[in-house]
Amino acid sequence: MFFVRSEEVIPCPCCQGHLGVAGSRRRGCIKSSGEKIQLIIRRMRCEGCKRIHHELPNLLVPYKRYEAESIEQVVTQEAPAVGADESTLRRIRTWFEIWSVYATRCLASIAHRMEFPVENGSNPLQFSLQSIGQAESHQNNGWLGKVVRPIVNMNLWVQTRSAFLSE
Repeated sequence: MFFVRSEEVIPCPCCQGHLGVAGSRRRGCIKSSGEKIQLIIRRMRCEGCKRIHHELPNLLVPYKRYEAESIEQVVTQEAPAVGADESTLRRIRTWFEIWSVYATRCLASIAHRMEFPVENGSNPLQFSLQSIGQAESHQNNGWLGKVVRPIVNMNLWVQTRSAFLSE
């Protein structure tokens, strides 16, 4: 079990208020070898809007079971060394193809807000895949965490999972 704690002070993604520690929770993760690990992540409560946020390290992608490095391997390599069956690899690739278009547009929006220059491609899907993960410059590990982080911290992450409660 690993305890995750950031030394950075990040404001609330919703209202930019101060986040205080409100407890912790377990978060499971599957490494590329197939090994399951448990992390203890902090729950943070905003003093302004009272919402709860979780402090995720760069090795995690919100709502994904596999660590970011494994997802990077799946989307960038022909034969990834990830301990998962072919249907799981296919689902990860499909998710990434859809998500990368949204992520590219989010990053362009963030860059526009920060007044950075933004490139536009003629084919949104191909431009997205090239700018996120498929380009030669992204062969080093850790690029997915660097892409996910600003999207999450600006409250632009779209949560698509659904929960069914049974009594």
